[in-house]
Amino acid sequence: MTSADFRRELTLVMPGYNWVLHRSRYAPTVQRATGTQSSGFNRLSTLQVVRTQGASGTSYQVKSSGHGAKAPWEGEATNTSLRRALRDLQKLYQNQASKYGRLAAAMEKGRYAQEGAA
Repeated sequence: MTSADFRRELTLVMPGYNWVLHRSRYAPTVQRATGTQSSGFNRLSTLQVVRTQGASGTSYQVKSSGHGAKAPWEGEATNTSLRRALRDLQKLYQNQASKYGRLAAAMEKGRYAQEGAA
């Protein structure tokens, strides 16, 4: 896959990101791109995609970080297609949001039960 094809695939799947493709010593077997979403000078989200072409087929590794240029990577997913890898990463974040939402609700319920008992 050429760099132009890789950029086209990234833009088709995630058009809300501005993509930069990075040169690799291992091209064309390994291709890396970074996509950013920003508002003015504030970086809202960063998404990194590494496409690896090997004897066993193509693999996509995606990871993302939140607000700021130096924010740590929050999650990572790998799959055989770009869409599946991104969906897996999204599911990871949705599961984390659900888990933390339940914990916050339990704490809120406990706080109000304590206040009502007094």
